[in-house]
Amino acid sequence: MKLLSNKSLLLFVIIFCVVWIDSFIRTNDYANWWIENILTFISLLTLIFTYRYYRFTTFSYFLIMLFMCLHVYGSKYTYADNVLGYWLKDTLDLIRNPYDRIVHFSFGLLLYLPLKEFFSDWLKYPKNLSIYLPVVLVLALSGGFEVIEWLVADIFFKEHGDAYLGTQGDVWDPQKDMALAFVGSIISCVIFLFNSRKPTNYFCQANKK
Repeated sequence: MKLLSNKSLLLFVIIFCVVWIDSFIRTNDYANWWIENILTFISLLTLIFTYRYYRFTTFSYFLIMLFMCLHVYGSKYTYADNVLGYWLKDTLDLIRNPYDRIVHFSFGLLLYLPLKEFFSDWLKYPKNLSIYLPVVLVLALSGGFEVIEWLVADIFFKEHGDAYLGTQGDVWDPQKDMALAFVGSIISCVIFLFNSRKPTNYFCQANKK
């Protein structure tokens, strides 16, 4: 299989599988784990079935793997009760567990470049549009995800709603999550624009097969 010919990609798959399996085996809430990982299954199936038609650069696959590891690690304890988040809360003297904020910020920060490649290399969008459209898409997807959270928590799985949402009493939690994802994508966009002006840079090289 060509998939296995890319040693870096194979390594990413192994790392993710280890983190994912560990999150399932050691979770403290199996019902919440399954709910949290519905989108994980959908994302993986999408990446697998589209692999023969389009392949991201190795660096983009690394970013995708990193984000998915952050997400499934959150599903291990539930986002609001994440162990790493509690450590950060105590260390930084925060008023809430910040792990969900980290993942939402990482959504924009880490997935900007894969989305940029998707628009420029697969859909062949104009250069300027492919640079800025991922920022808009991140904000749109963030809003869509908040709607999904509402449907899951208030309509389909009410008994697990509090654990799934993890708002921790913050009535502005959805808006803050969306804002952090947006800011993350802006930061990645600025980094890409800054590096693309250099004659030699990693981001430009990452766009080459």
